[in-house]
Amino acid sequence: MPTPIYRVVYVSAASELFSKSALLELLSKAREKNNRLGVTGLLLYKDGDFIQLLEGERTVVQALYQTIVKDPRHRGATMLLDGEADERMFSDWSMGFRDLSDPAVQATPGFSQ
Repeated sequence: MPTPIYRVVYVSAASELFSKSALLELLSKAREKNNRLGVTGLLLYKDGDFIQLLEGERTVVQALYQTIVKDPRHRGATMLLDGEADERMFSDWSMGFRDLSDPAVQATPGFSQ
């Protein structure tokens, strides 16, 4: 039987607003690290707030979450969900990303503030 996937969803606030270039740098480093660790997931950002889903091997995801909680670029990290699943939701994404502050995203049919 395959090892279950462990999943964490959390929210946090940026200590300072991220510029577009700072977000892209954060995303690039996260994708590189997640590829190395076998972690997949999704990161959403809007006006200084993050929500992120991380999935992978339990001890790896738990350690990564603890690193994020201690990162001075974040404050108020709050875990919303953690648990096991039979399969990954984002198996093809080392870190999917969307900046919900982007006007193009906000113009998407169905987008809600």
